[in-house]
Amino acid sequence: MSEGELLSVLREFLWGAAMMAMPLLAAALVVGLVIGLLQALTSIQEMTLTFVPKLAVMLAVFFMTSSYMTRIVVSLFNTQVLPVIAQN
Repeated sequence: MSEGELLSVLREFLWGAAMMAMPLLAAALVVGLVIGLLQALTSIQEMTLTFVPKLAVMLAVFFMTSSYMTRIVVSLFNTQVLPVIAQN
């Protein structure tokens, strides 16, 4: 395996990791913005008020998108790892 092939595989894996993290990060961003606006409007400065809803929403989003994440991992394995193993 040459350096170019290795870098190509690593780039695909990093892209896959970004695609798997996107739903979780988007959910955390939306919940953080909503809670931040509510805190600014009501002048409540409780730290757990931001942490607990973010954690709950991220867990829910993780369980809803776990099949999507699994498909990405299986696809990367079939298209990137298995051909390298078959070459050697």
